[in-house]
Amino acid sequence: MMQTKNRRLLLSVAILVLAIAADQIIKFAVKLSMFKHESIRVFDWFYIYFTENKGMAFGMELFDKLFLTTFRIVAVTFIICYLFKIVRNAKFATGYVACVAFVLAGALGNLIDSMFYGEIFTDSNGRVAQLVEWGNGYGDFLYGQVVDMFYFPLFGFDWPQWMPFVGGEHFIFFSPIFNFADACVSCGMIVIVLFYGKYLNMSYNK
Repeated sequence: MMQTKNRRLLLSVAILVLAIAADQIIKFAVKLSMFKHESIRVFDWFYIYFTENKGMAFGMELFDKLFLTTFRIVAVTFIICYLFKIVRNAKFATGYVACVAFVLAGALGNLIDSMFYGEIFTDSNGRVAQLVEWGNGYGDFLYGQVVDMFYFPLFGFDWPQWMPFVGGEHFIFFSPIFNFADACVSCGMIVIVLFYGKYLNMSYNK
């Protein structure tokens, strides 16, 4: 039993380290080589499009920046505690533990941007940012912008003119621009809903 717990703990730590490292390496590479809104075409349906946002996943901006960063800190703290509990509980499948670890990795990846990027990077408006000494960046602690770069405009079409509200407008599927951390959160949650939904309402002591 102890060996199983240790393996699950090591798996969770490995997922966190590798996923966060991959996320930050990609973001640093984009931030230090592209200016904001610069686009690199990889395929017709895939672009590296550098943008930044102060909001939640996929560029949504619904609340104040400080509120969002504080919310992320609270959410990450909760997920860490939850992951620690389910790692030790054999009633939770290892696959579920891995999914929660991916969600946590994604949340931490974007939290790093929000907490620190404003302090260590210059802005990317019309120029490539530079990595600077702490406190010489474009923003204050907790006010960093989240770096996004993956854009998949798989296909598009124009709505017919007779369509109410959207007539004549161009529609693109899939239009959100996201990062590796967003993908970790989304994929982790999708797999949980599809295959491990029964664990969401399970008490730790059941």
